[in-house]
Amino acid sequence: MKILSLNSYSIPNNAGELVCEELPVEVCSFSIASSGKRCVLETWESSLPGIYQCKTSEVAVAIGMQGYIENDDCVSACGVDRNTVGISSDSLMETQFTFNLCSPQCYDNCPNIVDLYYNLALAEGVVLGELCKSQRTTSSRRSAIQLQSSSAAAESPIPSVTLSASTDCAPPPM
Repeated sequence: MKILSLNSYSIPNNAGELVCEELPVEVCSFSIASSGKRCVLETWESSLPGIYQCKTSEVAVAIGMQGYIENDDCVSACGVDRNTVGISSDSLMETQFTFNLCSPQCYDNCPNIVDLYYNLALAEGVVLGELCKSQRTTSSRRSAIQLQSSSAAAESPIPSVTLSASTDCAPPPM
């Protein structure tokens, strides 16, 4: 049995393969199995609340990072939480999270986390790079509203309508 050492973690690894189900819950979230699928923290299938297990998700990674465990520096720089259960785009609505994700420390140095949230944002109809650019040039609240609007438009079967930014809302004079 091989042992991989990552910061303060010792991870047993059978025959050099990283298998999500064999990872301790402390490093499960933001890890990628040797199969190229993301690991996900899930609630243990028992009646005990607060007990978690690491599972292999169906979310494949396209950036060639198979057998990867995210390091603590990226977890901290990107403002993610290793105790995150499941995979969700909800955190993209939080201005502090998007600020951390779009920071050069995260965006330029943590391709695993950026790839995950890039794909989550894309599923909501938003391009992460554009969201980050928007955040740098507009207020964080406005960026979150734009993401929320894009999410609603992506879910709606009715085409979205773009309103003019004109302040002239009054009817023409009589």
